[in-house]
Amino acid sequence: MAQALVSGYHHLTLSTDGAQEDYDFYTKTLGLYSVKRTVLFDGTIPVYHLYYGSKHGDASTIITTFPFKKPGIYGRRGTNQSRTIMQSIPVGAADYWVDRLNAHGIPATKGSRFGLTRVIFAHPCGIPHELVENPGDTRAPIVNPAAGTTAQTAIRGIYGAGIAVFDLDSMNEFVEGGVGLKLEESSQEGRMYSVPDTLGPHSVVEVIEDRTSKQGTWMLAGGTIHHMALNTGTEENQIALKARLEGMGFTDVSEQKDRNYFKSMYVRSPGGALFEIAWTVPEGWAKDEAPDAIGQSLVFPPWFEDRRAELMLGLEAADF
Repeated sequence: MAQALVSGYHHLTLSTDGAQEDYDFYTKTLGLYSVKRTVLFDGTIPVYHLYYGSKHGDASTIITTFPFKKPGIYGRRGTNQSRTIMQSIPVGAADYWVDRLNAHGIPATKGSRFGLTRVIFAHPCGIPHELVENPGDTRAPIVNPAAGTTAQTAIRGIYGAGIAVFDLDSMNEFVEGGVGLKLEESSQEGRMYSVPDTLGPHSVVEVIEDRTSKQGTWMLAGGTIHHMALNTGTEENQIALKARLEGMGFTDVSEQKDRNYFKSMYVRSPGGALFEIAWTVPEGWAKDEAPDAIGQSLVFPPWFEDRRAELMLGLEAADF
């Protein structure tokens, strides 16, 4: 296994459908907090970029979405693509979440993989989600009184992401030798890699073989996962990881991109999933909002401020 230059997840990002159903799903049904409301930094199409997670936006808790409901633009879930979003819950909380999700009109069942109990359901746009009972997770639960979650039931943060691939072996060199994850289990269920983290063994990347589905789409389109972001912690680690990946032949690692609250680089894995390596700037989420009021207003990056009126016209009205 390569030297660890990452420590846990930074965030996970999805392309969803309607903004309102997305916001209600994460804040009202799953009990996460609104951490940031901004717009897609790339391109010219006005699209919301919504962030959810713990109240203060702690690393490894953030799920972000592009509600990309556009006429004629559809995503296809398939192989060679990130497929499943997984979040961690306390041991014994699965039954609570099955009942809660079904009561909210989200069909949910219990299942198991790699010996861990899971609640299996989907985002309203169809993206598979799982809540995983993880005994190794010591993070504080994201208790949200407004949503009715408690310390005994609340989500703790990201557990991981599931990737479907045509060829399992093609991912090993990239995931272990490149990114520095550790193979924990290999079975007929797939392969589970742990993400190095100073907080303990609470996050993974799971890779399953799928040789029958069509190729999944990689563009920004509703109903698909866009990328998984691992936390390098510092710019030095980010640059070192970029150099290591490029030295292995993964020469499509992007240049650093300024996401206002963090700095990012992107690389497409051999199995199709897009990986991001990111670190948070010192100001973090409070760069453009008060620390005790993050996620409460619609904010624009400085380079879009002169287009605020134009972009606002293109954004659908939503009750946030």
